[in-house]
Amino acid sequence: MRDREAATPGHEGRRLSTKETAELLGVKPETVYAYVSRGQLGSRREPGGRGSTFDAKEVEALGRRNRREGSGSSGSSGELSVRTRITLIDKDRYYFRGVDATELAAHHSYEEIAEWLWTGELRPGVTFTAPEASVTAARHSVDALPEHSGPTDRLRVAAIAAAAADPLRFDLSENAVLGTGRTLIPTLVAALPPVRRDHRDEGPLARRLWARLTGRAPDDPSLRVLDTALGLLVDHDLAASTLAVRVAASARAHPYAAVSAGLGVLEGPLHGAASGLAHRLLLDVLDHGTAAPVVADELRAGRRVPGLGHRLYTGEDPRARALFALLEDVPGAAPAVAAAHDVVATTARHAPLHANVDLALAAFTVSSGMPASAGETIFAVARTAGWIAHTLEEYAERPLRMRPSGHYVGERPPQPLPSSRQGPTRST
Repeated sequence: MRDREAATPGHEGRRLSTKETAELLGVKPETVYAYVSRGQLGSRREPGGRGSTFDAKEVEALGRRNRREGSGSSGSSGELSVRTRITLIDKDRYYFRGVDATELAAHHSYEEIAEWLWTGELRPGVTFTAPEASVTAARHSVDALPEHSGPTDRLRVAAIAAAAADPLRFDLSENAVLGTGRTLIPTLVAALPPVRRDHRDEGPLARRLWARLTGRAPDDPSLRVLDTALGLLVDHDLAASTLAVRVAASARAHPYAAVSAGLGVLEGPLHGAASGLAHRLLLDVLDHGTAAPVVADELRAGRRVPGLGHRLYTGEDPRARALFALLEDVPGAAPAVAAAHDVVATTARHAPLHANVDLALAAFTVSSGMPASAGETIFAVARTAGWIAHTLEEYAERPLRMRPSGHYVGERPPQPLPSSRQGPTRST
């Protein structure tokens, strides 16, 4: 009786073992220690004891908090709200783990920013490499796709092939998921067909990706824009694709499957593919020599002008501002940048909309001789690091918490069986 009483939450002064705490919270023992490291739960090692113990009342309070706040609770606006420590968007700026994201991207490589997002530590000079078996499987699968396949098709197939080549993909421990992130991202890049045949798959990820996007020889200013774009696009709070990733992770899908869920959502024209629409818009502006007739055609057709406005920023998208500043140093980028500014100025006569990251990305892809789909590729590769960060965070939470309730508005039961014009289909 004494042992059972000691394990009862709410009993004053009682301590729980790690195993008991994990069972009461519905998590794995390593997640209990993740709560401790994040300051959500206190622990104490008793003199002569073999492990840590936890205050029963504190465990009970954490369990209530997880159920109330972590299960897709609604904020004051009625929208889905999920607790996260990854990205904050506030007053036309955004931050990765509390650090200004544009400053991080200005001073650190994409790989370094990914490590910061995953671990909270910077690893200067880090580069990601992929296992040969993973790359071979991904390339064979991508090569089998039809020629008209888009970049997201290829990346999604590459992710699935890489998963099949990893027999340990169901290991959801933190170190295993970090290892997956460090190998999956370069695998996705390596699986894309190269445009430059003289490329070498080594060095920073931005250089390797460049060879998949354009046949032009890279110059340092252009590579800097590409690397910065990757860093800026790593994460952006709970975008639609990231929410899909967290739902998959909540169901304990392995990281490859979670990334695949994100890629499926990313393909929509209102998300990752939006830069392709802006790319084509800029080409039309360059052909006409002015933005006025192009913008007029968009408005006449009842379409939004691509590359303008963002629901989270009242002013200019900080990612766009950072990229446009770097594009000033890129040889040959001036016409595309001028066309983008012309689009903003022309549209401003009717609506005070600012440039978003899709327009800046389009100015870069147009000036670099890349196809319209290049922005989508950059977006998807970059965001994979953010998705891995969100899977890590979600794996530390209660399983299946991302399960909202449906609000049924159909016919009230009981309803009669539907009739069939062809008569009964079951023999009597």
